[in-house]
Amino acid sequence: MQLYRGRLIDHLHLVVRDVKASRRFYGAVLEVLGVPIGGEAEDYFWADELFVSSADSRAAQGVLTGRHHLAFQAKDRAMVDAFYQAGLAAGGKDNGAPGERPYHPGYYAA
Repeated sequence: MQLYRGRLIDHLHLVVRDVKASRRFYGAVLEVLGVPIGGEAEDYFWADELFVSSADSRAAQGVLTGRHHLAFQAKDRAMVDAFYQAGLAAGGKDNGAPGERPYHPGYYAA
């Protein structure tokens, strides 16, 4: 069976130092976006095409992911605002309050 959805990325694997803290954060912000956690174990979790594991998981090969930037799509500004609040409440770092960004006209992000 051939799987092709026409998207740029099939999946993304992040290897993190603290998988429990990452689970809290991603669980909170993805809930706002309407994306459920698809599965989890002690050393990993996944949601849609995002897979997050600890460095000692079988898939990680013992190497942490370096600095990264992920941009999730939201349906409207209210969802961006809620995502921002949920991220902060779940231990996320504030890299900029919700507002327009210069990426293209009308781009609203946090």
